[in-house]
Amino acid sequence: MAADPTAEAGAPRPRRDTRESVLFGGVYGAVLASSLVAALTQHGHGSAASRRYDALWVLVTAFASALAHGYAHHVAERRPRRRGEALRALRDEWPLVAAVLPTVFLLAGAGWGWWPPGDVEYPALYLNIAILFTLGVITARWASRSWPSALLTGLADALLGFVVVIANALIK
Repeated sequence: MAADPTAEAGAPRPRRDTRESVLFGGVYGAVLASSLVAALTQHGHGSAASRRYDALWVLVTAFASALAHGYAHHVAERRPRRRGEALRALRDEWPLVAAVLPTVFLLAGAGWGWWPPGDVEYPALYLNIAILFTLGVITARWASRSWPSALLTGLADALLGFVVVIANALIK
């Protein structure tokens, strides 16, 4: 049995597929953002000042999650490392942070008076469900599925995301 060439000392770290990183981060970020908004709203956050704070809190939580994820990937690959690999592992988590930005924008906008601060949780939830639907359609099309099949896949992904968000909100 041949040895894994990536396990040899000095061998470059196998790169995660960009599509996989974008889709994983997008799904994780959309569910994370929705869960955070649901939890924050459940605890009475509805004023403009609290929505600005919520926006910052969601962004900081996304960065913390991305750092934890990147670090976990770095630690999970038990082998000699090259200089800068830990930073590259963290950099590869950018899709997670990018996926929460629409929710951060909605919360910040409510905090700045662009729309009512007490009524932003449902638009945020709908927006993140739309993101999950879109990611489901994109992945299905990348897998060469037909449009009807891709739309059904997107619908199923959106529904699963909705269930996860509701379950997470009920647990908190």
